[in-house]
Amino acid sequence: MNTRRAREALEEVWMKNTGDLFARARKVMPGGVSSPVRAFRAVRGDPRFVARGSGALVTDTEGRTYVDFVGSWGPLILGHAHPAVVEAVARAARDGLSFGATCAAEIELAEAALARFPFCDQLRFVSTGTEAVMSAVRLARGATGRSRLVKFEGCYHGHSDGLLVKGGSGLATFGTPSSAGVPPEVTALTEVLPLDDEAAARELFARKGAEIAAVVIEPLPANAGLLVQRRELLQTLRELTHEHGALLIFDEVISGFRVAPGGMSEISGIRPDIVTLGKILGGGMPVGAYLAREELMRHVAPLGPVYQAGTLSGNPLAMAAGLATLRELERPGAYARLEELGERFERGIRLAFERAGVPGCVSRVGSVLGLWLEPAPAPRAYHRIDPRGAERYAELHPLLLQHGIWLAPSYYEVAFVSTAHETSHLEQAAAALQASLQALGEARPA
Repeated sequence: MNTRRAREALEEVWMKNTGDLFARARKVMPGGVSSPVRAFRAVRGDPRFVARGSGALVTDTEGRTYVDFVGSWGPLILGHAHPAVVEAVARAARDGLSFGATCAAEIELAEAALARFPFCDQLRFVSTGTEAVMSAVRLARGATGRSRLVKFEGCYHGHSDGLLVKGGSGLATFGTPSSAGVPPEVTALTEVLPLDDEAAARELFARKGAEIAAVVIEPLPANAGLLVQRRELLQTLRELTHEHGALLIFDEVISGFRVAPGGMSEISGIRPDIVTLGKILGGGMPVGAYLAREELMRHVAPLGPVYQAGTLSGNPLAMAAGLATLRELERPGAYARLEELGERFERGIRLAFERAGVPGCVSRVGSVLGLWLEPAPAPRAYHRIDPRGAERYAELHPLLLQHGIWLAPSYYEVAFVSTAHETSHLEQAAAALQASLQALGEARPA
């Protein structure tokens, strides 16, 4: 028996003897998960446990295979277990899993990333997107000598205390914690603005511009559905921060390398002061980074007083995975293929809504898509999202799983297409969406 068949045979035995995995998980992990959205509570179901992924497909521990549009929440732009990435990681692992010291691969990946963001001179690796944004904010405060931070309602920047703030009504909302354990005193220095509203930003800067260290925004907000912003908003933020001596931080943890080699910074033509990266930079392994020009990075220890460190920062396996991924994306036609697949999937979703006779629309930038169970136009601000869409999505999601389509178990997440997806996968998903929408319509009382 060859190695692959032996592994599959062992997995089959393991699957038959695990019993209720979720019951076991809940005994040893809060809610049975390592990250809240994985619990499937937003779609009123129990989580599926993934056994393996290959290309555009994932297979759960009960042997069911799905077309995957989650892609580990974005980093798998080449699909699961891409041979070049797997080989690079295996090769690196043979030399050691972690050193806690600088390795040559860090330099190579740093050079590759900075080449795609040419307005930045240096970067610092961390292990997560949360760390990247947290460190970027600290750098901005250290460099400006100011304390106040501005973020936007519906934009998620990781779970560090100062950024776990929810917005409310009005032009600029005083920051209140959206998580227990976060003192109000911490978030009191965070202002929350609505997306798609330049006037609100101008009003806040008119009142508090001299106190603001930085504005942090996802230039492509993708953590509350896909809330595609007009370039005018981003340009206004660039002008306001420059005028008032504050810094502009683009959180490109999702959009970096995904929508273009240089992310939304490239697409918009707007140069922020600091960029944060993650997801694709690690090729499926834990990596984050923050990038800026040299005069700002000079503030970071060991050169300056802004302290930040991490034992696993620059981990050789993660560096190898990231390098292999970026090299594959350099191949001619890679981004053109992603655009073609994204556009084809968008058409299929629109047609599914039309044929099912159900109101719905889709937002898209490149290979990132947002599914909206509400009439067009797609919303651009969090407070404009119809919450009834989340209720409909909770009914729709299990039907899509039955049809073999793996979408995020939350209405407020996005779908990702990878180079591993084929036209047949997109057609299967569109047909499943149409059939599921029709089934829901027939199940509802007249």
